[in-house]
Amino acid sequence: MAEHTPSPQRFGTTRFFANQTFHFQTLRVLNDIAANGADLNEVLLTIGSIEEGNTDCWYQKFAELAERTQARIPGCMDRLSTAYAWLRAHNYWRTAEFLLTPQDPRRLTAWANQIAAFDQGLTVAGVPYTRLSVPYEGASLRAIVYSGPEGWEKRPLIVCCGGYDSTLEELYFVLVKAAYDRGYGVLTYEGPGQGAALRVHGLTFTPAWEKPTRAVLDMFEQTYFTAAKTILVGMSMGGYLAPRAAAFEPRLDGVVAYDVFFDMGSVAQRYAQSAQTAEARNNPDITWAIDNAFWTLGVNTLDAVITALQQYSLAPVAAAITCDVLTLVGEKDHFIPASQAQDFEAACTHARSCETVYYDRPSGGAEHCQLGAQTLWHATFFDWMARKFSS
Repeated sequence: MAEHTPSPQRFGTTRFFANQTFHFQTLRVLNDIAANGADLNEVLLTIGSIEEGNTDCWYQKFAELAERTQARIPGCMDRLSTAYAWLRAHNYWRTAEFLLTPQDPRRLTAWANQIAAFDQGLTVAGVPYTRLSVPYEGASLRAIVYSGPEGWEKRPLIVCCGGYDSTLEELYFVLVKAAYDRGYGVLTYEGPGQGAALRVHGLTFTPAWEKPTRAVLDMFEQTYFTAAKTILVGMSMGGYLAPRAAAFEPRLDGVVAYDVFFDMGSVAQRYAQSAQTAEARNNPDITWAIDNAFWTLGVNTLDAVITALQQYSLAPVAAAITCDVLTLVGEKDHFIPASQAQDFEAACTHARSCETVYYDRPSGGAEHCQLGAQTLWHATFFDWMARKFSS
């Protein structure tokens, strides 16, 4: 009698695509489920029809998902179901656009569609928000004030900015909804190199992020009130931008580097070396990062990218930060080496307090900006808020 050989143990999977960019951007769209900005199976069925590494296919399938989601809205009678469909359509348009080249005309269409869907969703849902146009260097910056529940004026004001590729509207799903549920009001804004500042006014990134931050805080105070406490959260590249602003803006009582970007020049150098390989031209990880750098920095060579990003270092200014500091770190962050968090903490020699939280792989928060584990970093952040600013 032949000996029975057991079949190999079968396991599930922790990845959606082998390519890191496709996998990470899938996590990114799924991250918004908690704030009614995505539906799990809508996304899974969509990525199941996307050819790995094919950015045109990525756009086509997510655009089709956005259109299908919007097409069902006229037949929907329930107010919140209607609102959430608009919010999901917004996120699917944002995701569709993401991997297109800056010159692709579909970007402008998808960008206009995502903003329109976002406004429809918040309006129908009854979310209290006001858009601000902030004068800045002969142009303007966009900001959104999300009024909190009753009494929010007496609580700390949370201010949030994005980074290298995030959008103003996306920040609602990242933090605003969770903050509102806890009684906070939130001010979100975009600066040079982001959103309309880049697309409409041609403003490219500046290392002096205290300038747009100051303009936005001034506008908020003129329009609303002077907050008793102000905490600035910077997402992704915002992990450089927000601490940089904190070094020069005395109105900030706390700053969160989510995740920290202590030295962007060294990261740029690593990407530039990768771009020299034969595989780079077919790798979305590299081509997207370089195309976006040319666009957002206003340069057209790799050498110019490296030169520009060498200015984006917290080493010369971290000692000027005097507020409370919270730094988040993902063990498997594919953009930022974890050692940069150690460098940042060591450089914050005059901060009132400085805490660093590491998320390992088993926690689920090891990716860049803890994507896929939003409730995990929210618990860290809101606990920190309660400890530092509840009085």
